[in-house]
Amino acid sequence: MTLKLRTGVSCADTEYGIALLDEDNGEYWELNPTGAQVLRSLLAGNTSEEAAQELSGACDVDAATAREDVQDLVEALDSSGLVER
Repeated sequence: MTLKLRTGVSCADTEYGIALLDEDNGEYWELNPTGAQVLRSLLAGNTSEEAAQELSGACDVDAATAREDVQDLVEALDSSGLVER
């Protein structure tokens, strides 16, 4: 799965993670450092499994939980219309 930000969505690093702005409706989304790490990994072309492996390696979380967390984030971003697959 390739993930990219939808046209009209801006992304900016913050000291707390990443802020996403949907320029079409003015809504902001903030991702904490963990969510930001996962999003950066996916936007760099990594698969969900690769992003989960990175998450598991960087945080104190087992592989199954990391996979679930990555999937939950992707679903939330997708249902919010912020990304395209």
